Amino acid sequence: MAAQNLIRFVVIIILRVFVKSSESISSDNLSPASPRRFPPYQGVRGAYWPSFTDFPAASIDTKYFTHIYYAFLLPDPQSYKINITELDQTKIPEFINGLRYKYPPVKTLFSIGGGGYDPNVFAAMAKTRRTRKVFISSTIQVARHYGFDGIDLDWEFPANKKDMANLALLYGEWYEALVLDAKIHRKPRLLLTSAVYYASLMVRLGDEPRLYPGEAIRKYLDWVSPMCYDYHGSSWENFTGANAALYDPNSNISTHYGIGSWIKSGVPPEKLVMGLPLYGRTWQLKDPNVHGIGAPAVGIGPGDDGTMDYNRIMEFNKKNDATILYDAVSVSYYSYAGDSWISYDDVGSIKKKLQFASSLALRGYFFWALGQDEDWTISRQGLKYFHK
Repeated sequence: MAAQNLIRFVVIIILRVFVKSSESISSDNLSPASPRRFPPYQGVRGAYWPSFTDFPAASIDTKYFTHIYYAFLLPDPQSYKINITELDQTKIPEFINGLRYKYPPVKTLFSIGGGGYDPNVFAAMAKTRRTRKVFISSTIQVARHYGFDGIDLDWEFPANKKDMANLALLYGEWYEALVLDAKIHRKPRLLLTSAVYYASLMVRLGDEPRLYPGEAIRKYLDWVSPMCYDYHGSSWENFTGANAALYDPNSNISTHYGIGSWIKSGVPPEKLVMGLPLYGRTWQLKDPNVHGIGAPAVGIGPGDDGTMDYNRIMEFNKKNDATILYDAVSVSYYSYAGDSWISYDDVGSIKKKLQFASSLALRGYFFWALGQDEDWTISRQGLKYFHK
């Protein structure tokens, strides 16, 4: 009871602070504290397994995780039923069987969508009750057939207020269907989660501002997962920046602001699972002698389209004798060698971000993605803060 009362007290204080600010969230209002005692619910140490990579599911060390997501399944653009491709017919059994006898055990979910999927398909599916029902029924059938423990929606992103309203309806109808399914089959209810924008209010260049349905998330989802990364990138900016800044004194593009906005919108901390990247963003510097955060850049740097996995960053730094610096303002690392510049997280910054999540009594965190770490260096950091 003492732990529960402490959590309630901290949440109340946080919410009072956010209510005072109608326009922005000050970086002083959510300063990380020392690690908290674990809340009375199961913490989430999640990670996504991309089925399109060559990292075997059987190689996942489950002592670092509680929940593993299969990424991704996609709905058919016409019928809205989940499309199980020939690749999925091979990969899903590999995923389920590769984890089934692991110890400690983990929960498995499949994620629908992803950054490369057409958001207009989700928008069309969510428009009517009939199409939502077809989609929902299909997801439950797939989960039960293959033995998943839950379902995750990764709609990137609802484009307007109508999409957000329909998303709220989808969440509610989905939850009701899952409850009914559990009763009929006398099995535990499938988990329902959703990967979302880093902040509850989406304000993107040229787009209509729109607010996620916080009340529906609170009522119907087991948790929501803000993707707290991709804040800056060489594909759309001509200056360097922190891929996953915890703080940014000059803008609201930070995890501190994003998580704060979710709490302010009415989503309780115990329903927030904070996203962390196992990759960095790369730039080509305009002038190798000007190499701080915000330095002018002329294009993408090494790696794949301006991104580089953590394990490859470690190799790059060593091979190129790169200069490595920690930026205390953004709580991130960057390295440079010649005109190549990389923003990424390492052990020190990950620890501080996990302390931040723990200090707010968040449900936990997830990583994108498995296969990008180096000997579980980053993955193991969460054991201190979020227990099974």
